[in-house]
Amino acid sequence: MAAIVAIVGRPNVGKSTLFNRLTRSRKAIVESMPGVTRDINTGEVVQRDRAFTLIDTGGFEPPAREGETGDALLRQVIEQGDVAIEEADLLLVVLDAGEGITPADEALVNRVRRSGKPFLLVANKVDVPAHESRTAEFYRFGAEQVFPVSAEHGEGVSDLLDAILARIPAVAPEPEEHAEARIAVIGRPNVGKSSLVNRLLGYARVIVSEIPGTTRDAIDTTFRHEGRTYVLVDTAGIRRKGRISARLEKYGVMMALRSLDRCDVAVVVIDAGSGLTDQDARIAALADEKGRALVFAVNKWDLVEKDDRTAGRVARSIHEQLRTLSYAPVITISAKTGQRVSKVIDVVDQVIAEHRRTIPLPALHKTLHGRDSEDSAGGARRAFRVTHVAQVRTRPPTFIVFGRGNAEPGESLRRFFANRLREEFGFAGTPIRIVFRKEEGRGRGRRKGARGGKT
Repeated sequence: MAAIVAIVGRPNVGKSTLFNRLTRSRKAIVESMPGVTRDINTGEVVQRDRAFTLIDTGGFEPPAREGETGDALLRQVIEQGDVAIEEADLLLVVLDAGEGITPADEALVNRVRRSGKPFLLVANKVDVPAHESRTAEFYRFGAEQVFPVSAEHGEGVSDLLDAILARIPAVAPEPEEHAEARIAVIGRPNVGKSSLVNRLLGYARVIVSEIPGTTRDAIDTTFRHEGRTYVLVDTAGIRRKGRISARLEKYGVMMALRSLDRCDVAVVVIDAGSGLTDQDARIAALADEKGRALVFAVNKWDLVEKDDRTAGRVARSIHEQLRTLSYAPVITISAKTGQRVSKVIDVVDQVIAEHRRTIPLPALHKTLHGRDSEDSAGGARRAFRVTHVAQVRTRPPTFIVFGRGNAEPGESLRRFFANRLREEFGFAGTPIRIVFRKEEGRGRGRRKGARGGKT
């Protein structure tokens, strides 16, 4: 599983710029105004035999006096920093080389030291020679090395990346196919995750064992249900993290990261009373990005006034709000009363089967071979015609689509082919990955000007 590396620092020291540079993205919003990052950004970094999840946090500002957190936003920022420090395997403490050491920097480094977590000191904004000389004062913090970088221009970032990779483990090989499903119950605080886990274990009746997970303080609970073996990952984390303040609902994403790295299927728990929130959507999207099978469990259904059509309306509403995740089944439950909780395992079995499904090559070719992108409409009519298709892996099902055309296949075409696969084969509850490869057009069937580009 991937290590977690968190970027912490005062507002406006360049954390988001460094995040974008390391992840090679523009995912984090970068503005000169302090405090722009209020929510968490996550990105995957893969280099050689190393991989880690990078987290960009909001700016750290200490209270005026130790223990004083009168301002609600300030309290949240401080707590966010605490969660980042607690959850990460390695911290990047970013300082501003142009400003030098500030009292806020000292407070942050002291907080990091008290955590006992390994950290690297990063002196950012070393854009001119004069600033590089100012990094010497940062050695006052007792670090063996200070990494001068310019996140904006990329100077020194490769050295920092080497130092990060040297401090995280190599990526473990993927486990062999196994009979049991590894289930992560994830979601915002106070939606009933612990109650659902307890109910699942109660219905299973026979708990085989509680075994240490591969992450710090994680406990994986193995149980059997109707002759099949399952693992609930990080059940200790569900309880421990539930003690964190409700003000940290945004950081449900961070709390889900480790579990998602180690599961086959994610059961995203949603509070029926509050409905789908932005944070629910964020957590579900993260499961999709990581290629996990996905189920929505709408909890606290006993508190909802309903008729025989309410469940259908709720499911449609979730799918309409999350169109790219509309493949995920929705089940309404009450962990408190036990209503339909036993059905969760049945749905898990269904989506796991789809997640591991292999489509025979003749059936694939019958569905997609020769299909023209004109069916997907848009501005790319007849831009890409399929010549060959192959499934190259499962968990999640991944397909390479070879074709010819005079335009690069875009996201709309990828969605079109994924939808065709779902129409023909189902794939309920699992993401589908489509990779395009262009071939050179040749022979009598070659269209004028269709020279397929390199990929």
